[in-house]
Amino acid sequence: MNLPIFKETEEKMQKTIAVYKEELVGIRAGRANPQLLDKITVEYYGQMTPLKQVASISAPEPRMLAIQPWDPNLIPAIEKEILKSDLGLTPSNDGKIIRLIFPPLTEERRIELTKIVKKSGENAKIAIRNIRRDSIEVIKKMEKNKELTEDERKSAEDKIQKITDKYVEEIDNLTKKKEQELLEF
Repeated sequence: MNLPIFKETEEKMQKTIAVYKEELVGIRAGRANPQLLDKITVEYYGQMTPLKQVASISAPEPRMLAIQPWDPNLIPAIEKEILKSDLGLTPSNDGKIIRLIFPPLTEERRIELTKIVKKSGENAKIAIRNIRRDSIEVIKKMEKNKELTEDERKSAEDKIQKITDKYVEEIDNLTKKKEQELLEF
Protein backbone atom coordinates (compact mmCIF):
# COMPACT_ATOMS: atom_id res chain seq x y z
CA MET A 1 0.00 0.00 0.00
CA ASN A 2 1.47 3.32 -1.07
CA LEU A 3 -0.71 6.24 -0.05
CA PRO A 4 0.18 9.88 -0.83
CA ILE A 5 -0.04 10.61 2.92
CA PHE A 6 3.21 8.66 3.48
CA LYS A 7 5.15 10.93 1.13
CA GLU A 8 3.54 14.07 2.59
CA THR A 9 4.34 12.94 6.13
CA GLU A 10 7.93 12.17 5.20
CA GLU A 11 8.37 15.58 3.49
CA LYS A 12 6.96 17.49 6.48
CA MET A 13 9.21 15.58 8.87
CA GLN A 14 12.25 16.25 6.67
CA LYS A 15 11.44 19.97 6.80
CA THR A 16 11.23 19.77 10.60
CA ILE A 17 14.68 18.13 10.67
CA ALA A 18 16.08 20.84 8.37
CA VAL A 19 14.75 23.59 10.66
CA TYR A 20 16.21 21.80 13.70
CA LYS A 21 19.61 21.51 12.00
CA GLU A 22 19.53 25.27 11.27
CA GLU A 23 18.76 25.94 14.93
CA LEU A 24 21.71 23.79 16.00
CA VAL A 25 24.09 25.65 13.69
CA GLY A 26 23.06 28.88 15.42
CA ILE A 27 24.13 27.51 18.81
CA ARG A 28 27.82 28.22 19.04
CA ALA A 29 30.00 25.47 20.39
CA GLY A 30 33.16 27.48 21.02
CA ARG A 31 34.23 27.30 17.39
CA ALA A 32 33.83 30.23 15.03
CA ASN A 33 31.42 29.18 12.29
CA PRO A 34 30.52 31.57 9.44
CA GLN A 35 26.95 30.18 9.51
CA LEU A 36 26.44 31.91 12.86
CA LEU A 37 26.09 35.14 10.87
CA ASP A 38 23.47 33.78 8.43
CA LYS A 39 20.60 35.57 10.17
CA ILE A 40 22.31 38.97 10.18
CA THR A 41 21.07 41.46 7.59
CA VAL A 42 22.51 44.88 6.78
CA GLU A 43 20.89 47.88 5.14
CA TYR A 44 22.43 48.21 1.69
CA TYR A 45 21.01 50.74 -0.77
CA GLY A 46 17.79 50.95 1.25
CA GLN A 47 17.27 47.16 1.35
CA MET A 48 17.90 44.77 4.23
CA THR A 49 20.41 42.36 2.66
CA PRO A 50 21.92 39.19 4.17
CA LEU A 51 25.47 39.82 5.38
CA LYS A 52 26.89 37.02 3.25
CA GLN A 53 25.65 38.87 0.12
CA VAL A 54 27.61 42.05 0.91
CA ALA A 55 30.79 40.59 2.41
CA SER A 56 33.04 37.56 2.43
CA ILE A 57 33.04 35.72 5.74
CA SER A 58 35.86 33.41 6.74
CA ALA A 59 37.22 31.65 9.81
CA PRO A 60 41.00 32.23 9.68
CA GLU A 61 41.36 30.80 13.21
CA PRO A 62 39.18 28.41 15.26
CA ARG A 63 37.93 31.25 17.50
CA MET A 64 37.78 34.10 14.98
CA LEU A 65 35.60 35.19 12.09
CA ALA A 66 36.78 37.75 9.56
CA ILE A 67 34.19 39.76 7.65
CA GLN A 68 35.42 41.66 4.61
CA PRO A 69 32.67 43.81 3.08
CA TRP A 70 32.81 44.42 -0.68
CA ASP A 71 32.10 48.08 0.16
CA PRO A 72 34.20 49.37 3.13
CA ASN A 73 31.51 52.03 3.79
CA LEU A 74 29.33 49.20 5.15
CA ILE A 75 31.63 48.50 8.11
CA PRO A 76 29.73 50.71 10.63
CA ALA A 77 26.36 49.23 9.57
CA ILE A 78 27.68 45.65 9.84
CA GLU A 79 29.15 46.35 13.29
CA LYS A 80 25.85 47.88 14.44
CA GLU A 81 23.88 44.80 13.29
CA ILE A 82 26.33 42.40 14.97
CA LEU A 83 26.02 44.33 18.23
CA LYS A 84 22.20 44.25 17.96
CA SER A 85 22.20 40.47 17.38
CA ASP A 86 22.03 37.86 20.14
CA LEU A 87 25.58 36.65 19.44
CA GLY A 88 27.06 38.57 22.37
CA LEU A 89 30.19 39.49 20.40
CA THR A 90 31.95 42.83 20.03
CA PRO A 91 33.33 43.46 16.54
CA SER A 92 36.66 45.20 15.94
CA ASN A 93 37.84 46.56 12.60
CA ASP A 94 40.95 47.95 10.92
CA GLY A 95 39.07 49.92 8.26
CA LYS A 96 38.94 46.98 5.84
CA ILE A 97 38.09 43.85 7.83
CA ILE A 98 35.82 43.26 10.81
CA ARG A 99 37.07 40.64 13.24
CA LEU A 100 34.88 38.76 15.69
CA ILE A 101 36.77 37.00 18.48
CA PHE A 102 34.90 34.15 20.15
CA PRO A 103 35.82 33.81 23.82
CA PRO A 104 36.16 30.27 25.16
CA LEU A 105 32.93 28.94 26.63
CA THR A 106 32.70 28.73 30.40
CA GLU A 107 31.48 25.52 32.01
CA GLU A 108 28.33 27.34 33.10
CA ARG A 109 27.64 28.55 29.54
CA ARG A 110 28.24 25.03 28.14
CA ILE A 111 25.62 23.60 30.52
CA GLU A 112 23.21 26.40 29.60
CA LEU A 113 23.74 25.74 25.88
CA THR A 114 23.24 21.99 26.43
CA LYS A 115 19.86 22.75 28.03
CA ILE A 116 18.93 24.94 25.05
CA VAL A 117 19.89 22.11 22.66
CA LYS A 118 17.76 19.60 24.63
CA LYS A 119 14.77 21.96 24.67
CA SER A 120 15.13 22.60 20.95
CA GLY A 121 15.33 18.83 20.35
CA GLU A 122 12.17 18.28 22.38
CA ASN A 123 10.37 20.96 20.38
CA ALA A 124 11.44 19.27 17.14
CA LYS A 125 10.16 15.91 18.44
CA ILE A 126 6.84 17.52 19.39
CA ALA A 127 6.58 18.89 15.84
CA ILE A 128 7.28 15.40 14.46
CA ARG A 129 4.60 13.87 16.71
CA ASN A 130 2.11 16.53 15.64
CA ILE A 131 2.76 15.63 12.01
CA ARG A 132 2.18 11.96 12.93
CA ARG A 133 -1.09 12.81 14.67
CA ASP A 134 -2.33 14.81 11.66
CA SER A 135 -1.39 12.00 9.26
CA ILE A 136 -3.19 9.39 11.37
CA GLU A 137 -6.30 11.61 11.42
CA VAL A 138 -6.23 11.69 7.60
CA ILE A 139 -5.93 7.89 7.53
CA LYS A 140 -8.88 7.50 9.95
CA LYS A 141 -10.99 9.82 7.77
CA MET A 142 -10.08 7.68 4.75
CA GLU A 143 -11.31 4.59 6.62
CA LYS A 144 -14.49 6.41 7.67
CA ASN A 145 -15.09 7.39 4.02
CA LYS A 146 -14.63 3.73 3.02
CA GLU A 147 -11.42 4.50 1.10
CA LEU A 148 -9.52 2.08 3.37
CA THR A 149 -10.42 -1.11 5.20
CA GLU A 150 -9.70 -1.48 8.92
CA ASP A 151 -6.67 -3.67 8.18
CA GLU A 152 -5.33 -1.13 5.66
CA ARG A 153 -5.82 1.65 8.23
CA LYS A 154 -3.87 -0.30 10.86
CA SER A 155 -1.13 -1.05 8.36
CA ALA A 156 -0.97 2.62 7.32
CA GLU A 157 -0.82 3.75 10.97
CA ASP A 158 2.05 1.32 11.57
CA LYS A 159 3.92 2.72 8.59
CA ILE A 160 3.36 6.31 9.82
CA GLN A 161 4.70 5.24 13.24
CA LYS A 162 7.82 3.71 11.63
CA ILE A 163 8.43 6.97 9.71
CA THR A 164 7.95 8.92 12.97
CA ASP A 165 10.37 6.67 14.87
CA LYS A 166 13.01 7.17 12.17
CA TYR A 167 12.85 10.97 12.45
CA VAL A 168 12.67 11.02 16.26
CA GLU A 169 15.82 8.88 16.29
CA GLU A 170 17.51 11.31 13.88
CA ILE A 171 16.63 14.22 16.20
CA ASP A 172 18.05 12.29 19.18
CA ASN A 173 21.28 11.64 17.26
CA LEU A 174 21.64 15.30 16.21
CA THR A 175 20.99 16.40 19.79
CA LYS A 176 23.60 14.00 21.23
CA LYS A 177 26.17 15.07 18.64
CA LYS A 178 25.65 18.78 19.43
CA GLU A 179 25.80 18.14 23.19
CA GLN A 180 29.11 16.30 22.80
CA GLU A 181 30.41 19.15 20.65
CA LEU A 182 29.47 21.62 23.40
CA LEU A 183 31.04 19.61 26.20
CA GLU A 184 34.28 18.51 24.52
CA PHE A 185 36.13 21.85 24.57
